[in-house]
Amino acid sequence: MKQEVIIAGFGGQGVIKAGVLLATAAMVEKKHCTHFPSYGAEMRGGTANCSVIVSTSEIASPIVTNPDTVIAMNEPSFDKFQPKVKKGGLLIYNSSLISKKPNRNDIEILAVPANEIAEGLGTPKSANMVVIGAYVAKARPVTLKNIKSSLPKVFPGKEKFLAVNKNALDKGTELV
Repeated sequence: MKQEVIIAGFGGQGVIKAGVLLATAAMVEKKHCTHFPSYGAEMRGGTANCSVIVSTSEIASPIVTNPDTVIAMNEPSFDKFQPKVKKGGLLIYNSSLISKKPNRNDIEILAVPANEIAEGLGTPKSANMVVIGAYVAKARPVTLKNIKSSLPKVFPGKEKFLAVNKNALDKGTELV
């Protein structure tokens, strides 16, 4: 098993943390993984993306050019990374912020109203957890149980947000 994913959005949407969470859960499962972040010129509000590879065998390079999955949290990321999804791959996009429709018919597409769901939970910043929940349910690179158990490692000192993040993960899985 090998899953290559690019998670992309603007700074402040938690795309880098989502990738760290995914990689941490992979380590908990004793899988091989890489996490390769990329930031724009500014942090908050600028572009950000990360590549994560989860594999049961060794990984030769952390570079992802033709991902199995793209998770796009905003329209510029959608425009940039949609064409890179490999044929037969998966595109998950935040339909709360992306009004365009994908122009591919050779991939699976999952529209997730991540911001709407997160706002409904009372924490708009948990939109990243909604899409990670949907991704884990659909692609199964790691278990939801291990994603949840990795939350305290990725967000130390933020115990008051663990319950809402777990709830956001569950809401994402319910969409699949």
